[in-house]
Amino acid sequence: FAALALTAATLPLAVAPTMGVAQTLPTLGDTEREGLSPLMERKLGEQIMRDIRRDPDYLDDGPVLEYLNNFGSNLVSVRPDVRGEAGYDFFFFAVRDPVLNAFALPGGFIAVHSGLMLAAQSESELASVLAHEIGHVAQRHIARMIGQQKQNSMIQLASIVLGALAGVSKVGGDAAMATMMGGTGVAIQRQLNFSRDAEREADRVGLQILRDGGFDTSGMVAFFGRLQSASRGLGDSVPPYLLTHPLTTERIADIQARIRDQRYKQRADNPDFQLIRARVRLLQNNTAQGIRDAQAYFESQLRQNTKMQIMVSKYGLAYAAYLQRSYDKAESLLQEARAASQPMVPSILFTNLDIDIKLARKQGAQALKEADAARKQFPLSRVVAHQYADSLIEGQRYDVAVTYLRDQAQLYRQEVAVQDLLAKAYAAQ
Repeated sequence: FAALALTAATLPLAVAPTMGVAQTLPTLGDTEREGLSPLMERKLGEQIMRDIRRDPDYLDDGPVLEYLNNFGSNLVSVRPDVRGEAGYDFFFFAVRDPVLNAFALPGGFIAVHSGLMLAAQSESELASVLAHEIGHVAQRHIARMIGQQKQNSMIQLASIVLGALAGVSKVGGDAAMATMMGGTGVAIQRQLNFSRDAEREADRVGLQILRDGGFDTSGMVAFFGRLQSASRGLGDSVPPYLLTHPLTTERIADIQARIRDQRYKQRADNPDFQLIRARVRLLQNNTAQGIRDAQAYFESQLRQNTKMQIMVSKYGLAYAAYLQRSYDKAESLLQEARAASQPMVPSILFTNLDIDIKLARKQGAQALKEADAARKQFPLSRVVAHQYADSLIEGQRYDVAVTYLRDQAQLYRQEVAVQDLLAKAYAAQ
């Protein structure tokens, strides 16, 4: 019985949903939150992230990470209270997966699938997903889930004991099994109810972030509609009480009711959103065939002949050529993409790719000149900082690179890329 009770108590923990940090509201004896302290949440999230970063499907791409973290940080800044009492720093990242999904880990780590980034048609749609995951973190759903599981474990343990007693008595084995299964069923239903409530809470917090951040709140409805179409014949055919998430149709209706009285607010997307999607399309499947498929897609998009599509498609084709090591072609296509972007604000993504092409061609002096100029133009960019260090090493300015990277390592202690570059500089010395 002890082993059976332990299994019943620990199994839900292994499949507990994601989510994160504490609210700034005072904790008034909420025992459900005591199952996991904010410090333990962060430690657990960091431990999971160590495994994720080693996974080949982790998109360890500087421009993608920088875009997501700048975008996500802007959402968090709208409602600083979502950082919770521990004031955690959020970290947003992408994983290589065509399925439309996103998830939050303990401690403020939020992932988005590459397939979802490609499916989102506007920054408001992408923001609706990230804001929803921020809502999970703000409401400390994982701590509350563990508190709920403790109660459920007691229900399961009690049902096992009662079942054993029924088996020993003359009531019979069927009654004993029914007692045990009944208790387990109650525990499972409590978990499902909690999960559905958690999703609704996250939707509501996410909607507030969208509204206060100046995004189009109908973007959440539009994306849920796309999600519903993608899962047609699957999710909505299952009875609502068997789903860990509420039905998409129910969530759409709830959000529509909440935004009905809000004024429509159109928001222009940052051109970098479309450029990042082009990059993700290639990174999602970077095999030879995957790159060829992406090239065919970009060629078809060029036929639309709009300024935006020309810029994005040329950039996608330039990045594809870079991945294929056709550097002359990549440079030519990148110039065409830049020309098509006029008179828009120059994108840092053009600069990033141009420096990468020069580094790949062993043009250290030219790469360093451009990286130094980019460092002044984009002083907050971590990608440019890394490229500047790489250019110093490629240009054989090892002492300068070591000095620069040692300063960077002091400022950005958690940045693995800085440590890697510093090791590379020392090795070159």
